[in-house]
Amino acid sequence: MSKTAIVILSDPKGETDESTARLLNGLAAAYDYKEAGVEVKIIFQGTGTRWPELLQKEAHIANKLYKTLEENIEGVSSACSKVWGANPSGLDLITNNPIPNTPGLSSFVQLEKDGFNVLLF
Repeated sequence: MSKTAIVILSDPKGETDESTARLLNGLAAAYDYKEAGVEVKIIFQGTGTRWPELLQKEAHIANKLYKTLEENIEGVSSACSKVWGANPSGLDLITNNPIPNTPGLSSFVQLEKDGFNVLLF
């Protein structure tokens, strides 16, 4: 089986049904791959860098799923967390795509070179 990277881009700000559904579906897909024994990693990018701080709260609907997948979290985009004012909450900052005038973000090209299929949520 191939490897899969789940990229969470949805914005929790305003907690719309659409953004929460995208998050839940992304985490559910990661869980499905993990349970099937497929290498999977989760990346929070764009306004999705705001999610980890919320997901660490026990009251959040996705907290237990998030905790189950913690070992699969690659990290958060450094540039995106800076731009969108996210608190990376102790997660690694991803900087392997050094876009000019930024601290860098996740490289989709590198993910593909490393054999990962990329799914966006």
